[in-house]
Amino acid sequence: MHQLATLDYIVFLFYFLVVAGYGFWIYTKKKKASVDSKDYFLAEGSLTWWAIGASLIASNISAEQFIGMSGAGFKLGLAVASYEWMAAATLIIVAVFFMPVYLKNKIYTMPQFLSTRYNGTVAMIMAVFWLLLYVVVNLTSILFLGALAISSISGLSLSLCMYCLAAFAIFITLGGMKVIGYTDVIQVFFLVLGGLVTTYLALNLVAEKFGTTGVMNGFNLMTAHAGDHFHMILQRDNASYLDLPGLTVLLGGMWIANFSYWGCNQYITQRALGADLPTARNGILFAAFLKLLMPVIVVLPGIAAFVLYQQGSFQTELLNADGIIAGDRAYPVLLNLLPAGLKGLSFAALTAAIVASLAGKTNSIATIFTLDIYKKVLNKNADENKQVQIGKIVVVAAMLIAVFIAPHLGIDKGGLNYIQEYTGFVSPGIFAMFIMGFFWKKTTSNAALFATIGGFLFSVLLKFLPGMVDLSSLASIGFASASATGVFEIPFLDRMGIVFALCILGMVTISLIENADGKKANALEVDTSLFKVSNSFLVGSLTILGLLVALYAMFW
Repeated sequence: MHQLATLDYIVFLFYFLVVAGYGFWIYTKKKKASVDSKDYFLAEGSLTWWAIGASLIASNISAEQFIGMSGAGFKLGLAVASYEWMAAATLIIVAVFFMPVYLKNKIYTMPQFLSTRYNGTVAMIMAVFWLLLYVVVNLTSILFLGALAISSISGLSLSLCMYCLAAFAIFITLGGMKVIGYTDVIQVFFLVLGGLVTTYLALNLVAEKFGTTGVMNGFNLMTAHAGDHFHMILQRDNASYLDLPGLTVLLGGMWIANFSYWGCNQYITQRALGADLPTARNGILFAAFLKLLMPVIVVLPGIAAFVLYQQGSFQTELLNADGIIAGDRAYPVLLNLLPAGLKGLSFAALTAAIVASLAGKTNSIATIFTLDIYKKVLNKNADENKQVQIGKIVVVAAMLIAVFIAPHLGIDKGGLNYIQEYTGFVSPGIFAMFIMGFFWKKTTSNAALFATIGGFLFSVLLKFLPGMVDLSSLASIGFASASATGVFEIPFLDRMGIVFALCILGMVTISLIENADGKKANALEVDTSLFKVSNSFLVGSLTILGLLVALYAMFW
C-alpha cells in the first residue's frame, strides 16, 4: 500500500521537528557571535570530528544509493559494494596525504587550490565547470530521484515531494556549514537506524519465506539461493561486467572515481577544510568506518528482494511501466511492507539522506560562486556580510533552478548511472591535475589545462569509439565486453583508468618541455612531516584496512 499511516506521519514529524529545531538552535546560538564568510561557508574551527564524519556520510548517501545501489544489489549483487568499501580506503589516504596539503596552504575551495598551484585561468574554468556540474547533474538528480522515491512510498505527488524537499534543504542550508554539519549528525542517526530496520525486515522476510525466522538465517539462505550475488569480483562472462570489470575495479578506474570524489571535490572536502589537521583526520576516519556499514543498509536489501522474487514474491510490484523487471523498485517495495511506525522511521531515514545531500551540495555551490567568482571577479571589495548575503541568495537560486529543470532532464531511477556517466567524463582529468599539483613541483599551468580539456575529449572519444571501431579483440584481455546490443564496449571504469593515464602522460610531457624552456611552475608548500599520523589514527586505519581485506577474502 503506497501511503503512510497516521503513526508514520507522527514518526516523520518527530524527525522533522528534531532536525529543524536543533538546526534553528545552532543557528541562533551562532548569530550571537560575529559571523564571517569562512565561518558561514566552512564553519571554521566549529565542527568536531564526529560532526565532520557524520556530515561527510550524510552528504554522500542519498536516493541514488538507497534506490540505485539496492537496485544494483538486485541485479548484480554484493560487487557494487566496492563503491562503498573502496571509498573507506580512499578516505584514509585522503586524510593522510591530501588534508595536510590543503590545510598547510590555507586552501578553502577547490578553485582556490587551482589558482594557488596553477593560475587564475585554470581556477576560473574549473569554478564555472563545477558550478554547472553541481547544479545540472548532481543537485537536479538528487532532488528528482529523491522526490521519485518518496513519492513511490508515500503516494504523494512527485511535484509536491520535490517542492517539500527543496524547501527543507534550503531551510537547513541558509544556516551555513555549522548548521549543516551538526544537523547531519541527526540525519545520519536516522539514516543508519532506519536503514538497518529495513535491512532487518528484508532478511527476516527471506527467512520466513523458507519457513524459519531470524536475520542470520535469512542471510545464510540468501547466500545459499543467490550465491552468484555474493562475489565481489565479477568474471568476464558476467552480464554486468561492463559495470564492474573484474580485477580492474580493485586496480584501475574505481580509484580514480574515488579520489576525484573524496579528495578533489568541494562538496566533500569542504566539511574538513575549516578544522585543524587532527580533527579533520579523525572526522574522515569516522566517515571511513561508517562507509564499511553502508552496503548492509543499501545493498543487502536489494539482494534480499532478488531472492524473494526468485521464490515468487513481488512478481508485479517490481515491474516498470514497460512490464520489465526493475531492480530500482526493490527498496521502495520493501519499505511499503514495513508496519506503521517503522515505515515512518525508514521514510525519515530516506528523507534525511536526501535533504543532507541537497544541503551539502547547495552549500558548496554557494561557496564556490561567492568566494571564487563573486569576490574575485564581480565585487572584489565585498565585505564579510555581503559575501554571506550573496551566498544565501545563491542557495535559493540554485535550488529553484534545480526544481525547474530536474523534470526535463530525463533522469530515471537509474540515477546512479546518470551521475557516474557525466562526472566520469571529467574525473580523470581533475584527479590528474590535483595529484600532479600536489606531488610534482614541475607541473605547469598548461599541463593542467591539458588535463582539464584533454581528459574530457579523451573520455568522449572512448565513449563513442565502439560505434566506429570493432573492439572485440580487446575482450580476450578483459578491456572490452559485449553490451546488450552485441557491440563490444570498454567498461566505464576502465575508460576512466585509460584517460587518467593519458592525462598524466600529457601533463608530464608538456611540463618537461616548458621546464626546459625555463618556465617555472607555482609550487605548493608541502611539509612531509605532516604526513605523520597519530597512534590512534594509525590503529583505526589498520583496523579498517584489515576489515576490508577480510571482507574481500570472504566474498571474493
